[in-house]
Amino acid sequence: MKAAPHEVSREQLISDFKVVIADAEALLKASADHGGDKVAALRAKADASLSAMKAQIGDAESKLVDKTIATAKATDEYVHENPWSTIGIAAGVGLAIGLLLGRR
Repeated sequence: MKAAPHEVSREQLISDFKVVIADAEALLKASADHGGDKVAALRAKADASLSAMKAQIGDAESKLVDKTIATAKATDEYVHENPWSTIGIAAGVGLAIGLLLGRR
């Protein structure tokens, strides 16, 4: 199934934030030799905000990886404990998809 355009995965969101942070850092470095005290203060504040955002994205990414690993382990355990139920569910899903595709 294809996701709706307004639905964004967490992985894509993290990737997009990383690109925005990299672009903002490049902008800060490019403007380092321009402006006075006010610009320097704004640059320092923006740099601090970017550092905080990097830390938050790193935490979110590690939590996402941990949840993915936990989900994979739980699925593996369920399949090993209930192989016939899993086969039945997979067959039912395959049949439903086949019927839906056959109508087109």
